[in-house]
Amino acid sequence: MRQLIVLTLASVAFVPLNPAWAQTYPNRPIRLVVPYAPGGTIDAFARALARQVDSQMGQPIVVDNRGGANGILGAELVAKAAPDGYTLLDTAASFVINPAMYKKMPYDTEKDFVPITNFARGLGYILTVHPSVPAHSVKELVALAKKQEHSVRYSSPGIGNGQHLAGELLSIKTGIKMLHVPYKGSSPAMAALLSGEVHLTFPTPTTGLPHVKAGRLRALGFSGSSRLPALPDVPTIAEAGVPGYYFDVAWHAWFAPAKTPPAIARRLHTEVKKALQEPKLVEFFRAGGFEPQGDPPAEFAKIFRADIKRYAEIVKAAGIQPE
Repeated sequence: MRQLIVLTLASVAFVPLNPAWAQTYPNRPIRLVVPYAPGGTIDAFARALARQVDSQMGQPIVVDNRGGANGILGAELVAKAAPDGYTLLDTAASFVINPAMYKKMPYDTEKDFVPITNFARGLGYILTVHPSVPAHSVKELVALAKKQEHSVRYSSPGIGNGQHLAGELLSIKTGIKMLHVPYKGSSPAMAALLSGEVHLTFPTPTTGLPHVKAGRLRALGFSGSSRLPALPDVPTIAEAGVPGYYFDVAWHAWFAPAKTPPAIARRLHTEVKKALQEPKLVEFFRAGGFEPQGDPPAEFAKIFRADIKRYAEIVKAAGIQPE
């Protein structure tokens, strides 16, 4: 009889949570892990969305910054968390670039996470230089870099980050060789440019625009397919003399640990989709060069897997050897 009771309880413990149960979720605070240092675009977007969603759900969403290893440390924490909807990951393009950059990782990007939704789609990066750099156009920058290999240094938030690959793609398209200087997050990467430690970087509009408009940096081009509305006089990099150059910022998204009940993933997607109807949040994302998205889990899963393959191809073309 005792064995029967134990087996019955064990079987109940593994019964998938149904939609009715999901209506009672959440009943305690949710931890949202941001695998980067505070202050960058990923952190700013995560906090803005979290504030709106927790006001809808009636439970706090606590942002937990766990920077390091290009987002791998924070992602590992989520991969190993209980799949109950109370530990989530807010991340961006580096998450799908990392599999091509590292030979060994502490988790399987495709198998150890449940895609929830891509809440924002990035339009591109701004190619910015320090005012001391004697280049006022992309062509002049390329000419400067061609004078001597690795004479031009550019920063990024880490090896394999989207901003790193944006720089590598510029090198591929123009035949120049710049020196990549990785930092632990977008804030220190930007600080390095502002101080003159490096010559250029590719920030998102959220990070770069304030410095460009204040005259602390000079914008030479935009990596997207069309000009950034906030900088209508700045050409795309393709327009500026690099035919075929295009690099978007991909997406910002939420993930949960593998085996998280589908009902919870759907509930979270519903709440994020609702949040994206809030005009102030929409305005905030658009001001940063992003468009609200909010695809359902199944649709986002297709995009997620396709991007892993797409970035792997760029890494291979750039000749970057996995670490």
